[in-house]
Amino acid sequence: MPGLLDLCEKYFGSRDLYEVLKINNSANEKQVRKAYHKLSLLVHPDRVEEHEKVEATEKFKVLGKIHSILSDKEKRAIYDESGDFDEESDEMVERDWSEYWRMLFKPITVQDINNYEIKYKGSEEECEDLKRAYLDGKGDMDFILEAVPFTNTEEEPRLRELIQQFIDEGTVPAYKAFTDESPRKRERRKRKWEKEAQEAAKMKEEKGVGDTEDELKMLIQQKQQQRASEFNSFFDALADKYGGKSAAGAKKKTAKRKK
Repeated sequence: MPGLLDLCEKYFGSRDLYEVLKINNSANEKQVRKAYHKLSLLVHPDRVEEHEKVEATEKFKVLGKIHSILSDKEKRAIYDESGDFDEESDEMVERDWSEYWRMLFKPITVQDINNYEIKYKGSEEECEDLKRAYLDGKGDMDFILEAVPFTNTEEEPRLRELIQQFIDEGTVPAYKAFTDESPRKRERRKRKWEKEAQEAAKMKEEKGVGDTEDELKMLIQQKQQQRASEFNSFFDALADKYGGKSAAGAKKKTAKRKK
């Protein structure tokens, strides 16, 4: 049976627990919890299509185990020092990770999402997510709109302006995929997002959801979160294409950090 680090590598492309959560090893408890919450929402088994539930459940378990290690001072100290953790403990083997998640986080409502969206847009967090998506996608706007929460083609002019500021400041390079994108590609992207909005409206009608704009918005956002669960394979492809680190490289980096 694969161990936790093997599953981390399989599903998230790294054997480093901090890298899986996309945080530094100096992250405080609040940052660890926030990173876990953000990633676990993308793979929560209740928020994906039926055919994705098996893999989403495994990813969800992996993230829960990582959080249980990094949120415990003693376990984290041992991991930081040696890279070890007790994978055979009763807690790790027998815990119900869905219940663990529910104990940590309250249920999310449409209003919660709307309130978070208001705080998120224009925030430092959004800027960091936008930079990361721009770099990971090598300037590909299709990828950026998939990777950054609460985005769509209507948001594109604002996001492009932000990215151009990053380029002018020298904080990110000027990728041709961004600076020289063809009008045809932009139009194709716009049609795709319009089609997705139509599909969400159809889903709303089929499932008998209420008629409020908020509920329709929730369905569209759920579609975005469903797509986000597929990002890891795309990240792997990017790593291969652009000479990203191999698993061996990740191990070396981890060993270096722990010295």
